[in-house]
Amino acid sequence: MKPLGYYHGWRYKNTSLLLISLVALFLASDFLFVQELVEFLKQIKYLGAFITGIFFTSVFTVAPATVVLYLIAQTGNPLLIAIFGGLGAVLGDFIIFRFLRDHILDEIKPLFQKLGGSHLTALLHTPYFAWMLPVLGALIIASPLPDELGITLMSVSKIKRWQFLILSFIMNASGLLIIASLSHI
Repeated sequence: MKPLGYYHGWRYKNTSLLLISLVALFLASDFLFVQELVEFLKQIKYLGAFITGIFFTSVFTVAPATVVLYLIAQTGNPLLIAIFGGLGAVLGDFIIFRFLRDHILDEIKPLFQKLGGSHLTALLHTPYFAWMLPVLGALIIASPLPDELGITLMSVSKIKRWQFLILSFIMNASGLLIIASLSHI
């Protein structure tokens, strides 16, 4: 049996978690409770899109949330689904952003300093990195990939909270608009 620390060093843990969530969604879709929950979210359309949008942001829940948002969008206006789902995703992203910026980054600062923090800090504050980290983070948030990496890049940069909220909404709503529009093809 492998020690517990093996998982932390495993290269494909995020891909594995995404695949596990897809398999779990497939297996859970046979349960009456899950079917009723999806039907309930479809009935409350835009509130359902908001609630599901919250779960559109995490590696653990992005796959099921995408499927549910696609199903909700089949009976609703794709633009409104994208707006309400985007607002929910902003809430989910902001929770992750606050957790990363207020807790995780403070915990890893000493380790960062030991690994040459002053040189890395100087590099991150060059004009190229000052705009590249938030832009790269925003592109990751817009993609169907889980938002944690994009949020991490944005939280490491000096982006203000209000800028993060606006960028998160625009990028999530854009990605959700594509998904919602595909449901009408």
